[in-house]
Amino acid sequence: MIEKPNPPQSPLVRGEAIPTDLEQRAPSPDKGRAGEGFAHEKFGEAAEGVSSRGSFISYNKNLRELARQNRKSPTSPEVKFWNKLLRNKSLSRYKFTRQKPLGNYIADFYCAELKLVIEIDGDSHSAQTEYDDIRTQHLNSLGIRVVRFTNAEILHNLDGVYLQLRELIG
Repeated sequence: MIEKPNPPQSPLVRGEAIPTDLEQRAPSPDKGRAGEGFAHEKFGEAAEGVSSRGSFISYNKNLRELARQNRKSPTSPEVKFWNKLLRNKSLSRYKFTRQKPLGNYIADFYCAELKLVIEIDGDSHSAQTEYDDIRTQHLNSLGIRVVRFTNAEILHNLDGVYLQLRELIG
């Protein structure tokens, strides 16, 4: 009979103390610290789209539902990229989110800690390069780097994509 390895124990079972003070816990870089960083101003009023109270990037609230729908019906290259490289902090332990609203756009994948957007471009993007350039310029103005890969790169050269990302993030 094959024994299953025991799952890792929680900090409480191991006898470690859990920080109770919010200042001791590391905040999500996407959300800010204990009340900081949340945009209280309307979208577009913050300088360059970044809240004056922290690093929260304002976004068009009307995009939330579309982003949710995009997460529910990803393309096959997005599924492969997410499952093989980004899910569960697989890429150097950085947390990425899928279909993240930023400003008036939805990024395919976003890491708040790195301020990095990863876009996977299908065939339709060859006809909209001007739109993609404007979008990239806007995200760059918010301090966000944008890197793009094609569907073919994801489907046929995932190792090469991985090496490029590792080099990019250091």
